[in-house]
Amino acid sequence: MTRRLSLYQRLDPELVLRAYAMGVFPMADHRDAPGVYWVEPRMRGVLPLDGFRLSRSLRKTIARDRFRVTVDQAFDAIVALCAESAGDRPETWINPPIAHVFARLNETGYAHSVECWDGDRLVGGLYGLALGCAFFGESMVSRATDASKVALAWLVARLRAGGFTLLDCQFQTDHLRSLGAVEIRRDAYMALLSEALGPSAGGLVAGVPVVAGEFGALERLGAALPDAAPLSSGTVSAPPLGKDIVQLLTQTS
Repeated sequence: MTRRLSLYQRLDPELVLRAYAMGVFPMADHRDAPGVYWVEPRMRGVLPLDGFRLSRSLRKTIARDRFRVTVDQAFDAIVALCAESAGDRPETWINPPIAHVFARLNETGYAHSVECWDGDRLVGGLYGLALGCAFFGESMVSRATDASKVALAWLVARLRAGGFTLLDCQFQTDHLRSLGAVEIRRDAYMALLSEALGPSAGGLVAGVPVVAGEFGALERLGAALPDAAPLSSGTVSAPPLGKDIVQLLTQTS
């Protein structure tokens, strides 16, 4: 069951950040609702970053770069795509106040998106909020087979590279369960959240030092990974390839 903490209320970035740090998040009754309410699930969906299930078919899709994957290149478009009704999801909970506040959080570096493209067409992705060593997944969408799975795989690899410790999925679904998500009680979730938001040491990934909670670490690691393209003069980072993502997802800690 889900406990609603309060009814319709105006959103601002600071309020949203404080809410997530307390384990609650905003939702709307439908995408045309004028306001939001705060939700605190008694059972929380999380995806352990070392437990992502990379099937053989998904591994092949990622390794051959079936989709062009970008980060924070089309944030507003991803949110809008997630808010659209579709045959398998006739109604969504993303209303204008939520879209607006997350756009502001993206501008200030807290909210991020992962986009999957087929040529120049946006066919899927996800968005969420990064705070400390926690990433709070908000919504994911697919308009092509496996697009949302690829986006999630890239997100997990990015979070592992950046020293994150918690990927919050909010609610468990069959789709997320198939990818490794589990459901935990609120007290267990709050313990993970407290650890993720507290002081944390960095570490080494592919021999490169990273700061825990560094969302952009994957680009720096690109040059250190075996399959990375050579860097041109003056370039300090390289975009990862699908094979790099598979490597990061299959390497042991």
